[in-house]
Amino acid sequence: MTILPIKPAEDASPEALRSFLAICQARAAAAGAPVLASISLVVPALDPLAVLEAIFDPAQPHFYAEHPSAGSALAGAEVALSLDASGPDRFAAVQRFIDATLARTIAVGDVQAPFGGPHFFATFAFHNEVEAGEAFPAARIFVPRWQVARAGEVTTAVANLVVEAESDLDALAQRVWRAHGRFARFEPVEQNTASAPGAAPLLFTQAEAGDYPAAVTRALKFIEAGEFQKIVLARALDLQANQALDPLTVLNGLRQRFPDCYAFSAANGKGQSFIGASPERLVRVSQGRVETEALAGSARRGAGANEDAALAAALLRSEKDQREHRHVIESIHRRVLPLGLELSYPALPAIRKLANVQHLHTPMQGLLPAGVRLLDLLAVLHPTPAVGGTPREAAVARIRELEGFPRGLYAGALGWLNARGGGEFLVGLRSALVEGQHARVYAGAGIVEGSEPLREWAETELKFQALLAALRG
Repeated sequence: MTILPIKPAEDASPEALRSFLAICQARAAAAGAPVLASISLVVPALDPLAVLEAIFDPAQPHFYAEHPSAGSALAGAEVALSLDASGPDRFAAVQRFIDATLARTIAVGDVQAPFGGPHFFATFAFHNEVEAGEAFPAARIFVPRWQVARAGEVTTAVANLVVEAESDLDALAQRVWRAHGRFARFEPVEQNTASAPGAAPLLFTQAEAGDYPAAVTRALKFIEAGEFQKIVLARALDLQANQALDPLTVLNGLRQRFPDCYAFSAANGKGQSFIGASPERLVRVSQGRVETEALAGSARRGAGANEDAALAAALLRSEKDQREHRHVIESIHRRVLPLGLELSYPALPAIRKLANVQHLHTPMQGLLPAGVRLLDLLAVLHPTPAVGGTPREAAVARIRELEGFPRGLYAGALGWLNARGGGEFLVGLRSALVEGQHARVYAGAGIVEGSEPLREWAETELKFQALLAALRG
């Protein structure tokens, strides 16, 4: 990526913008290929979700991720450049797209600010291939036309546009200038979310895809036969509402209910949005450090402090849950070792408490080896035993057969990458695929020797509560 010493904030005018675009056009003509022009500006404080809500268009793709308790949020919408990929090479194909894009990117402005410069938003389905008619491809990455992000007290807005040798520079400049004006003058609008007098209440009919206790019983027979030691099986509930669902309204409810989780939304531009509040980070790379975690083994929260502490203590003593947790740690460690990554982590797991559930949790971190990139890590880590099983190949091969429905982005990897090699991916858990009046809601549990079908069903019921409450308002 080429960074030019041009400061748009000091000369914010249509003429200066057109001059920059003319530089990009000359580069495109000389190279015989389009150039990505990226303009970054630190702007007055904005809520990225409020901006996304204000301009939400179901006909345009978007990506949103937020960790409320960490004070960071990132939104991008519309498409400047994109790539779809599938198969076992999908992570490498996405990396090649990033490299090729950055090789022809010219950036100006506050590129070094938090979330400055062009960002790449990516979604990876659980499986390397998806079935016909699914809402998202096996892999999709895009550079948005606009991006707004908050890191602590700093808000950065980024405009990205493709400049070709034949581009109409006046039209491009006007489009960016109008967007700049919208961000500079953006004012949230108070909305009356109360139902109008006489309005019908939001009601749902519900159906389940598959027979979960029967699936768990079958899985236990495969475990007894030695096919695998652990498999994660999910349930899917299909909800039909009597009126259209607003995915961003549901998302806003999730981020308020679960501030310690990643609130996320990925829209495909065809009216379908995958939303959720995930408790699990898959991998983060920042300033040469790698962070990941093991999150497996669950219990409900107690009605009071005493019961809550008793449930946490029982979870820490549970041989079944501790064994499930060790499967995840050992698999993560084993898979990153060939990349030269040594991870350090505590000897014993701790309890991570969320609003309606508590998990065994072990943070893991290490130094990023030379020559290894974030997508290299993602390719070996996904899917972890926390969402797939152990051994991974044997367990994953049985999941579709046992569950009876395609997972799509459920338990997949969703995240972002920047031009400096950093980025973060979360696991698509506690999630729903929303389209019009329909929502498919997902939740799963790890099955190991000693699992009981009805107890695992009850665990998924507990995990469903978050999304069902948000959907019902």
